[in-house]
Amino acid sequence: MSASTPAPAPAPAPPVHSGRPASAQVQALVSFLEHDSQPAIVLDADYTILAGNAAYRQHFSVEARPFLGQKCFRVSHGYDVPCDQAGEHCPMAQARLQGAPDRVLHVHHTPRGPEHVNVELRPIMDAQGNIVAYVERLNTVRHASPSAGKAELVGRSGAFNQALAAVQRVAPSQLPVLLLGESGTGKELFAHTVHESSRRAQGPFVIVDCSGLPYDLFESELFGHEKGAFTGAHVRKQGLIETAHGGTLFLDEIGDVPLALQVKLLRLLETGTYRRVGSVQTQQADVRLLAATHLPLDAMTQDGRFRKDLYYRLSALPIRLPALRERRQDIPVLAETFLRKHDAGATQSSFSPDVLQRLQAHDWPGNVRELRNVIEHARLFAEGGVIREEHLPQELRTVSAAVSEPLAALAALADPPPRMEHRPAPVSDSQLLEWAADRRLSRSALAARLGFSERTLYRRLRALGQG
Repeated sequence: MSASTPAPAPAPAPPVHSGRPASAQVQALVSFLEHDSQPAIVLDADYTILAGNAAYRQHFSVEARPFLGQKCFRVSHGYDVPCDQAGEHCPMAQARLQGAPDRVLHVHHTPRGPEHVNVELRPIMDAQGNIVAYVERLNTVRHASPSAGKAELVGRSGAFNQALAAVQRVAPSQLPVLLLGESGTGKELFAHTVHESSRRAQGPFVIVDCSGLPYDLFESELFGHEKGAFTGAHVRKQGLIETAHGGTLFLDEIGDVPLALQVKLLRLLETGTYRRVGSVQTQQADVRLLAATHLPLDAMTQDGRFRKDLYYRLSALPIRLPALRERRQDIPVLAETFLRKHDAGATQSSFSPDVLQRLQAHDWPGNVRELRNVIEHARLFAEGGVIREEHLPQELRTVSAAVSEPLAALAALADPPPRMEHRPAPVSDSQLLEWAADRRLSRSALAARLGFSERTLYRRLRALGQG
């Protein structure tokens, strides 16, 4: 070969097939992730955990729970099948389908017990565009808990997790957030979680109750006033916007804000400026605005009770909070949380099984606030620390015939021994379909009383065409 003849190009490397990553590629990923402060694992396309970085080993692994070579759905959830086959969102299935990252909030088993974990899964491609591995980053949610008594926000139902996932997604931004939901659904707690999960967490969290305040008092409370601005203004007053400097301002029940003041709120949102009452000087605001209401703001804009421009500015990041009847699975853990808050010293209160059934059968028009009041009421009348049916308010002891029959049948079933996961349930298909159709009875309560997991209940219902 002459010196002028170019050397032939090397043959391209054979493609690496999806799900069978070369060890060198996996090792490169592991080396890159090892010193990352965020827990992460490397997976193949068969859901097998190939590696976990130091942060993952510290936060999610113990010697008694080996994870290498295990399926991710077994380690994180205790499932026998991938999440999408167990009725949950599977980020790997979505990432494989779309060829792009996917995010989800799941309840994971951890050395500390069940926890809410934000999961971000990213496919890793080779030069030919084949997926050779997946990197899954995990971030524990610190301000909510699926277990009783561990946080202010408590729940693990799909509706609750969806709202919590939305909070985690919007919290890092600086945009205003609008929380929508019925009275008693916990809007203030969710707002505080947005604040605590944001970059302003070290700043103040200031609550403004917008209900029933007259215009002049509201304006003075919110923006402050100068000395002599009106009769009785003997000194200059700092407004709540100034009090919230560097933090978050939460406008609760913003639907009650007078129309004349709404335009000033819009100016605050648009320009970040405001003026004290009686002043001509413009002040610069350093606050993030959160708002909440149980009123239908979109309908109120149509009849002129709420400004459209303010509504559109606020609703850039709306989060709908579910009513308690939409998250019946959470009622037992919420009830236990409220009960624990009042236990002192060695006192350990508890519920009889029929009470939990009654609680889950109730529609809860007052939502979580009503549930809390019921538990506090019942505890006062409970002797020996056990809350029984007779300790509940009358409206909870009166159950319609449509509900009482399945409740009685479920109560007649003996509590199953542990790990009856694959044991046939002593109930016919017709009975199962009838009970599952009763929306006042949660799937978790039905599964627990029948003696198998929600996953098994989901499979059986799916086989009957009801999954």
